[in-house]
Amino acid sequence: MSAPRAVAALDCGSNSTRLLISDFAGQTIIREMHVTRLSEGVDESGALQPEAIERTIAQLQKCRALMDQHNVATGLLVATSAVRDARNGSSFLAQAAGVTGVETRLLSGAEEARFSFNGATADLPKSDSPYLIVDVGGGSTELAVTVAGQLRSFSMQLGCVRVSERALGLGQPSAHQIEETWRMVRAECDRAFEAEPHFREVVGSVKLIGLAGTVATLIQLANNVDEYSREALHHQRASLSQVQDWRERLCRESPSQRLKHPGMSSGREDVLHAGLFVLEEVMLRFGVDELLSSENDILDGIIQSLLSPEPN
Repeated sequence: MSAPRAVAALDCGSNSTRLLISDFAGQTIIREMHVTRLSEGVDESGALQPEAIERTIAQLQKCRALMDQHNVATGLLVATSAVRDARNGSSFLAQAAGVTGVETRLLSGAEEARFSFNGATADLPKSDSPYLIVDVGGGSTELAVTVAGQLRSFSMQLGCVRVSERALGLGQPSAHQIEETWRMVRAECDRAFEAEPHFREVVGSVKLIGLAGTVATLIQLANNVDEYSREALHHQRASLSQVQDWRERLCRESPSQRLKHPGMSSGREDVLHAGLFVLEEVMLRFGVDELLSSENDILDGIIQSLLSPEPN
């Protein structure tokens, strides 16, 4: 049997299941993302649904096969918002551990933000302005920024799937649904600033780094990138006006019409506009008119932790 030569990070998110396999030097071997929508129905029922679990476990089995092919020595699987909110989350984690054979961990919002911040900022140059990461997921949105040498973060109960299921709907929204969506998004942003008052200290001075599928798909749409390419999306810029323009455009369309746009990823056509409401409000609250996209994210932060564990 050949010697172990790789490590793996797995992220069971609310909308997608993702895998990153890296060698011991931190170089990427495989990076994959598949829409599995684990959070489907969690808001309404309080539990992960059997079909969503089945989809996700099936994808994790494929991840395990890839890990075997590349002789993965160790790995970490993390679960986030959907599993945090589900009463059967621990049962799902046990299944995930059995399928993948690696440590599984249910992250708190603060842990999720820290992994995401570390992953997204590792390859950025030092800056006089603090970096703020916004990670718009399916069930939650993580905000994290360093203030006076300390990482300050908050996990908002806002994500493209959660906002769609609670307020905006999956089709072409009505004026009432749009109004309800703004009410939901703004109330949760108010809560974030109340819970983490240090955010107010950096309003107008941060460099915003946008992570995850909502931002990546926005960059694809804005730049007419038909097929996903990490090189084409990493460290690209999007303006506040582009976020607003695409939000408004997608709200005027049905999911099938949205799919016709070059760059619209299948599986995001019914929820992307919801994520843009969140992204727009974050940009307005922090007084920024541009974001930098990052294809480095929570997976990269997990790989860092596996290769350079923090001392106990």
